[in-house]
Amino acid sequence: MVDYSKWKDIEISDDEDDTHPNIDTPSLFRWRHQARLERMAEKEQEMIRLKKEKEEYENQVKKLKQKLGGGKGDSTDMEDVKNALLELERKGDTILKKQKDLEKKEKLEPWNVDTISADGFSKTIINKTGKGNEEELSDEEREKRMKEFVKKNEVNIKKYGMFRNFDDSRRFLMENPELACEDTANYLVIWCINLEMEEKHDLMSHVAHQTICMQFILELAKQLERDPRSCISAFFHRIQQAEAEYKKAFTDELEAFKDRVRKRAEQKLQDLMKEAEEEERQARLGPGGLDPLEVLETLPEELKACFESQNIDLLKTTIAKMSPEDAAYHMKRCVDSGLWVPEAKNAE
Repeated sequence: MVDYSKWKDIEISDDEDDTHPNIDTPSLFRWRHQARLERMAEKEQEMIRLKKEKEEYENQVKKLKQKLGGGKGDSTDMEDVKNALLELERKGDTILKKQKDLEKKEKLEPWNVDTISADGFSKTIINKTGKGNEEELSDEEREKRMKEFVKKNEVNIKKYGMFRNFDDSRRFLMENPELACEDTANYLVIWCINLEMEEKHDLMSHVAHQTICMQFILELAKQLERDPRSCISAFFHRIQQAEAEYKKAFTDELEAFKDRVRKRAEQKLQDLMKEAEEEERQARLGPGGLDPLEVLETLPEELKACFESQNIDLLKTTIAKMSPEDAAYHMKRCVDSGLWVPEAKNAE
């Protein structure tokens, strides 16, 4: 059997057909609606005040417990701290009672036209996965589209990347639903790699958390075959209300992602070092295309000593002692690498 009882107490401004003929019925309905909105606003403010009061209480308790755990000060001070902690705990009971009363009051409050439903977005979204359009784009077109997207949204992407609280992330993405896309996820991945290369490990871990949230939203959209923007609220509701197994899957994926970022960053650093070394080597090449360092290391020891000491007389003596073939071979390599410049004085 379907329980219809929850529908019987819906509060509607114009739910009374009979009004006095001297009463302006539309004005009465508007007044009732306005009064209900004001009550709802007061309740919202009360919830905000209670939340702030609860946060202040938790901070005070934390500070007192730290002070008590430190054990510094005389016995009188410690006794004062204990008394203050007991007083705070009594205050906490009061706050908890207020919270339960508000939750009970909200649960028993009749539904109305303003609470039965609400807009998910301020714009219309057609549920299309966009896979077909994505597959039709060439690599150049994808790169161009991502550059345009990043240029337009980079500030907001970085703002999102700095959030950590699920509620704050959800609120920001609901206000900026265009960020729920592959381009944002790709930007965050690149950002994580760059942060790791800069040895900003803690910040990388922070942004990585947001990256996995975005990837989970995109994955959920693929599973449901829906636009990722319409899955923002669904993901955050799911992760916050999820069972331990789902949260473990999220944590495991986050740790695996950070490990992949570290490996990729290390590989990129090695590649950059190799490129720098190759550029340096190319800059050293002599007129014959040989590297002077490599040539110097492969010279016979007595010839190598001549170049290291820059002793021309010793070089002439050493060359004279060598066979003509060996002398010609090594001196040609020295010329091709720039270690020896023939007729250098004439060239000057």
